[in-house]
Amino acid sequence: MRLRAPDFWYESPNDSVAFVLRPVGWLYGLGGYLRTWFAAPFRCAVPVICVGNLTAGGTGKTPLAIAIGELLKARGLRVAFLSRGFGAYVPGAMIVDASLDVAADVGDEPLLLAQHAMTVVSPDRPAGARLAISRGAQIIVMDDGFQNPSLTKDLSFVVVDAVRGFGNGCLIPAGPLRERVEDGMARADAVIVMGEGSAKVPQSKPQLSAHLMPLSGEDTRLKGQSVVAFAGIADPKKFFLTAVRCGASVKVEREYPDHHAYSDDDLSELFEIAKQYDAKLLTTEKDWLRLAPPARAKVDVLKVAAQFDASSTGQIETFIEQCLKKFPLLDPAGR
Repeated sequence: MRLRAPDFWYESPNDSVAFVLRPVGWLYGLGGYLRTWFAAPFRCAVPVICVGNLTAGGTGKTPLAIAIGELLKARGLRVAFLSRGFGAYVPGAMIVDASLDVAADVGDEPLLLAQHAMTVVSPDRPAGARLAISRGAQIIVMDDGFQNPSLTKDLSFVVVDAVRGFGNGCLIPAGPLRERVEDGMARADAVIVMGEGSAKVPQSKPQLSAHLMPLSGEDTRLKGQSVVAFAGIADPKKFFLTAVRCGASVKVEREYPDHHAYSDDDLSELFEIAKQYDAKLLTTEKDWLRLAPPARAKVDVLKVAAQFDASSTGQIETFIEQCLKKFPLLDPAGR
């Protein structure tokens, strides 16, 4: 089970535990550097688009990967999502069956991705890519894996949370960074800033902006509804705020660690609280997918999707167009 990000990750690095842990972070960074230095990346026969980030914890990568996948599908391309799958227990590369597989085995994010296109879970990214291609994939969208050097990326986006940014600027465990910002930016083609906020983002790369928005009709459906909202994602407060903006009357907010596996005790407690407030339980789609089927029938889900802002819609299409031109057989003019 993943723990919550510690508060000191988002405080001054000189006034907290981060100051003591910084040397450990330097060793973590060195390990990542050496891993990249000695890697021999596998080059796919099809384009690989990576949607990653520089920090631990969620920034909205999965919804953005889905949004990009939908843009590619609209071009008539056969898309495959490739994911490591947090907490996945798979011996090798496998295709996710959204109707049969469970989050405990393949991860919650792959289950969400599999509702939109063929999805492969694999701890070995090249093996996963080969499987996807063997099943007809014309283009691969990686959900995360920006720091994994085993697979060559043809287009890489770094997603940054507009509020949290890069935290205190320190490497794990002193801060949230998986690698130094300057190193990551050197490999990125563009930055996608997710949400509203004032986080400082380097200006060295093109910047796009996007937001997580409720699906059409969610506000009408939830308006005036009394709910007990719960979430085990990187930033549950965003979900709670979205529920309020949809018009729901949130009686209780319950936060759990990211990717939390809900126990029978957790659910019994939540159902009891909902009963006390004469409310229904409301959660995110990712959390809902981690529930056992009997519990899902009793829990409502607030569905959202990533949407590129009007100013960025043309930019993302241009990046995709430039990527496809590297593969003439997939270029719209010759497809």
